[in-house]
Amino acid sequence: MTTLTPHDPALASPEAVIPPPAGTLDRRGHDDGWRALVDAVRESGQYPTRTEAESVTRVVLSALGGHVVGDERVDLARALPEEAARVVASQIPATRELTAAEFVDSVALRIEGATPATARWDVSSVLSVLPGLVGDALVSRILAHLPPGYALLFGRAELAPLG
Repeated sequence: MTTLTPHDPALASPEAVIPPPAGTLDRRGHDDGWRALVDAVRESGQYPTRTEAESVTRVVLSALGGHVVGDERVDLARALPEEAARVVASQIPATRELTAAEFVDSVALRIEGATPATARWDVSSVLSVLPGLVGDALVSRILAHLPPGYALLFGRAELAPLG
């Protein structure tokens, strides 16, 4: 039997170290899941700075948070990193549904100097990384409750029914 003393602490082997779960706080108190999300958005949208990618991410998730309701909203917040979940969950549900084009226009109004074209880029840059983060099944459920046109914003093809 090994006795441990303050002068002779046990060292854990690398195999014994349990990694923290995704979305936890790093040693400086930052949400590493949020950082990973912003980095993915930065790469997706080819933003020159992390600050710009973070700002766009906040605006788009804020807008989305007002339009995703019910169980899908709860499940989305649970699947997102803590900071992103706060952004989504803190929004008051919208009083009327917006078409995908109206949604993009609403985002354009929140970003200084944005046009509908740049806002569409911003929205797609954020929403297209969500399936890899929250799962395709949840994104499908969210899309089922949104008007037609949103699938393209999430980077999915949207097939129109024949008839």
